[in-house]
Amino acid sequence: MKKILLIATFIISGILSVNAQDQETFNLKIEIEGIKTNKGKIYIAIYDNEASFLKSSKGVIAEINDLKSTAIIKNLKKGEYAISLFQDVNENKKMDTKIFGIPKEPYGFSNDATGFMGPPKYNDAKFNLDANKTITININ
Repeated sequence: MKKILLIATFIISGILSVNAQDQETFNLKIEIEGIKTNKGKIYIAIYDNEASFLKSSKGVIAEINDLKSTAIIKNLKKGEYAISLFQDVNENKKMDTKIFGIPKEPYGFSNDATGFMGPPKYNDAKFNLDANKTITININ
């Protein structure tokens, strides 16, 4: 009987340990460099899979002070992510574009990913988050 209780205790503690690890979250600090004007705000979107990249996302809005901007996204689960951002210079809450969808306002992606004749691919912008992390994105 003692062996059964001992085994049950190990199994239960193992299950609780695994569940606690699944719930572990991390903070992502994003530093934006290359800002040329203090006008507007930085809109930052985070994606956790390729299917949602540049479509549906959650995000934050960061202030600009002295041509610098920093944002922290808290409580992200361990996993793969990509970031897109733009500076809403005229504060109309959207990215303004020229003909053919070319951005008028400064923008950037994680890993400073760039695309050919369009936005970068998710695979070029993705990064792994398995601890608190700071990334830097240069805005174009």
